[in-house]
Amino acid sequence: MSHVPQREAAATLRDRWLGRSLSTRPADRPAAEAAISALYRHIGLSPPRFHWVTSPAAAFATVPAGLPPGRLLERVDAWPLAQRLIELRHRLYGAVSARIRRGQYAMERELRDEVYQPLLTTTSRCLLPAVRSAHNAGSRDEVWYRTLCVSWVAHCDALRRIAGVALPEELTKQLGLWTAVATACHWWWPSEHVCVVSERPAELHTEPWTETGERRPHRDDGPAIRYADGWAVHAWHGTVVPSWVIDDPAAERISLEPNAEVRRCAIERIGWPAYIEQAGLRLVATAPDPGNPGSELRLYDAAYHDRGRNARVLLAVNGSAERDGHRKRYGLLVPGSFDDPLAAAGWTYGLSGEQYAQLLRRT
Repeated sequence: MSHVPQREAAATLRDRWLGRSLSTRPADRPAAEAAISALYRHIGLSPPRFHWVTSPAAAFATVPAGLPPGRLLERVDAWPLAQRLIELRHRLYGAVSARIRRGQYAMERELRDEVYQPLLTTTSRCLLPAVRSAHNAGSRDEVWYRTLCVSWVAHCDALRRIAGVALPEELTKQLGLWTAVATACHWWWPSEHVCVVSERPAELHTEPWTETGERRPHRDDGPAIRYADGWAVHAWHGTVVPSWVIDDPAAERISLEPNAEVRRCAIERIGWPAYIEQAGLRLVATAPDPGNPGSELRLYDAAYHDRGRNARVLLAVNGSAERDGHRKRYGLLVPGSFDDPLAAAGWTYGLSGEQYAQLLRRT
């Protein structure tokens, strides 16, 4: 992977799988059902009856015949059949990894960085929020959703195509089944007799996040993720937020919001100048920012309290440029006892105002 053509090949393959992962096309139901049925047969079960839903929210709200009431609200990776499929995936991935020869180790590590990790991160940031919002899924279900993630399938694909890892026919067939499922549909939840499968989102809005192709959900004029049945998730530069942050942000709502990240996103959505005006924040003091030459620190009285204590907002400019070249303005909540912007800035770094004043450049 040290040669440019190999890096380009990895980037091309990663982007191809990224397109599959973030696709908003209708699911290929016949292909999905055929591949899932084959996976059932591979673990010794007859093909299930398929129950298609329009979104993860519909999956968790619907209990088709053949599933015990509330089954879809349980921990998915603890389901007996899900466990067997997870084990099947682990055995396949382990068998593929075991065939990596000594001279291919360095390339495998780079393929992991160039293909596997960007796809895993992108899926976690862009697709899992809908599942988590639908039934408060947390890390407890990560094993099952990682099994459905395209990252490991793409990694195996890269090992074959780019690193030249040779697979026997049986492993190739198994990998083909997981590839077919990952290409044909969205999330799915298996039980012995019924398999619930979700359609893909009708809309999925993302933005580039890193140079290795990672993306995160973002939309400033509507939901970042929307399914055909109306189920939607709003996101601001990768942070999932309530719909009002995007659709109707206001200083009054921000002052009542207990979550600091949601407050930050809502203020950025309005813009700091407009928020300061709407909230009627009083300017306490200003000072040149020694850690960021040419920028100014501005200290305001806050429009809300922090955990019952008086607070102030330190408005600063990021020392590092964003991907589009501009420097983002951001606010930091500091104790209300600060009157000096330098002392407040130093406090955010665990420094005194005098120590902060000696910084050459903040990043």
